[in-house]
Amino acid sequence: MNGKESIVNGKAALGIEFGSTRIKAVLVDENCETLAVGSYQWENQLADGVWTYSLDAIHTGLQECYKALAEKVQKQYGVPLKKLASMGISAMMHGYMAFNAEDELLVPFRTWRNTMTEEAAAKLTQAFQLNVPERYSISHLYQAVLKKEEHVKDITFFTTLAGYIHWQLTGEKVLGVGDASGMFPIDCGTKDYDREKLARFDKMIEEYHFPWTLKEILPKSLTAGAKAGVLTEEGARLLDPSGNLEAGVPMCPPEGDAGTGMVATNSVKVRTGNVSAGTSVFAMIVMEKELEKLHTEIDLVTTPAGDPVAMVHCNNCTSDINTWVDLFGEFAENMGIRVDKGELYRMLFTKALEGEPDCGGLLSYNYFSGESITGFDEGRPLFVRHANDKVSLANFMRVHLFTALGALKNGLDILLKEENVPVDKIYGHGGFFAVPVAGQKIMAAAMNTPVSVMDTAGEGGAWGIAVLAQYLIKGQGKDLADYLDQEVFAGQTGTTLEPDAADVQGFDDFLVRYNRGLAIERAAVENI
Repeated sequence: MNGKESIVNGKAALGIEFGSTRIKAVLVDENCETLAVGSYQWENQLADGVWTYSLDAIHTGLQECYKALAEKVQKQYGVPLKKLASMGISAMMHGYMAFNAEDELLVPFRTWRNTMTEEAAAKLTQAFQLNVPERYSISHLYQAVLKKEEHVKDITFFTTLAGYIHWQLTGEKVLGVGDASGMFPIDCGTKDYDREKLARFDKMIEEYHFPWTLKEILPKSLTAGAKAGVLTEEGARLLDPSGNLEAGVPMCPPEGDAGTGMVATNSVKVRTGNVSAGTSVFAMIVMEKELEKLHTEIDLVTTPAGDPVAMVHCNNCTSDINTWVDLFGEFAENMGIRVDKGELYRMLFTKALEGEPDCGGLLSYNYFSGESITGFDEGRPLFVRHANDKVSLANFMRVHLFTALGALKNGLDILLKEENVPVDKIYGHGGFFAVPVAGQKIMAAAMNTPVSVMDTAGEGGAWGIAVLAQYLIKGQGKDLADYLDQEVFAGQTGTTLEPDAADVQGFDDFLVRYNRGLAIERAAVENI
């Protein structure tokens, strides 16, 4: 069946993901091949000290993104988009959207970016003996309790952005378990909220005499493949005001961007993981069992199937590299040499592979902003060296690629060396891997694990939620990891690089220097 037939016969699945700056819609056929893509740019607002998106902005973004997709379909295939086989919604995880009995939003949407929940996160982490980051939904709720915010007593439901949009489209107050794990800790045995911790939280707020228990106001947690409702007539009109789209579309559980990223990189299987490396960097590893100890550097979430995932998240990755590449480009232009930006990146990244294993003693920090893993609220980009260190272009580029993974490496060492979490393969995606071999080879050195880059790595989370939508109707009881291996990624080409022993030792040597030198970074923050 060709693309046009898939669309006309209602065999195509739709995925829509709300990112922080772009909303993207991807239409896929029965084999999860992309048929059409539409997108819409949007930005959060800082209102009264809170990073937020208004309900109007959410609804407009949803409609405009779908409209862009429908127009692409009409232009590419000459037919209107009327029937869908299935559909799914994904969005930035965490945050706080609280509603009353009349389904009114009680306070403006508080996104994951807000950091006013430090007190609540610390108390919850201590009470649960499990890391509860500031951006988690339960941290936002508990902070509102501690501040005695008037609206808390009126809450009848709170959810994430993906959960809200799904609710508007279907009337169902549900959430995929991966997204739910960013609201409240999940018991991976039951694939549901941890009952013991639910009871502990209710005990913590007992003195306030709220008319609700936590379980009553959380969305229902569902695993991938579960039925999560259908697109209602009202939902169809919200999504497509033109009236072309037919209601009744089965919808998969709404998921968070971490889960859809795992799907898009085929890394939902136990002992696999993925690293997303761009402006920021985070690694997610699917574990066989939960961690032995509490580590505040490690976030615990789940796959869309409910398996435990350890996440290491760092604020800084490639921004400082981009600055240096721009400087080299400016130098070339002043020498009368016109250099293609992509070619410049290729040359500089590849040159890094010629450097000494430990970067020849050079040191740099890429801290455009703070980095919680190493204990910084602010950052200052730095390049530091001894007078007799070998400053070559190869060593210079190599140290900047190394330091882009420095904070990440500290977090990963907790998992791989302290907790002995086994990892068979890591899938990489993002700008750090755009130059063939270079970023991949250095990531393999940092993790001492084979690193693969798939051809589909650039498809992103919107494609990932579209795949989950197809899994809803085509999974037929098959395990999600098996479905991805056998039905979606079978025959996919990509490259895998094994770690080089000299590179692994060089990165370890660099990391010792990196951690000792953090005092220099701290002095820069305090004095510059």
